[in-house]
Amino acid sequence: MAGNAAKIIELDRQRMVAMGKGDIAELNRLIADDLIYVHSSARVDTKATLIGAMETGATVYRSVVPSDVVAQDLGNAVVLTGVAAIEVTSGGNAMSFRVRFVDVYANRGGTWQMVTWQSTKLA
Repeated sequence: MAGNAAKIIELDRQRMVAMGKGDIAELNRLIADDLIYVHSSARVDTKATLIGAMETGATVYRSVVPSDVVAQDLGNAVVLTGVAAIEVTSGGNAMSFRVRFVDVYANRGGTWQMVTWQSTKLA
């Protein structure tokens, strides 16, 4: 299964574009049902709560742009680290900031999905 690094970096870029476009169908495809998503604010979401907040408009991602992404291919899992520039409106508050992130994708029966996200705001 080695050699998945470039493929997963591209999948994650597609996920970030989908977040910025509010493409719920694409997010449902790319995100695992058992997702653990830890925001830079320390708030924790599941797939249902993350997508639910986007569907209701409580959270509106305007853009999520990755940079400096590096992949560790572990076979049936790929760990990504990098930086993302995020523009989001959450609870009516517009914010623009950069984070350093760790992101994990798992191969489940031939389908790669994001299972974990953890980010920390950069100064």
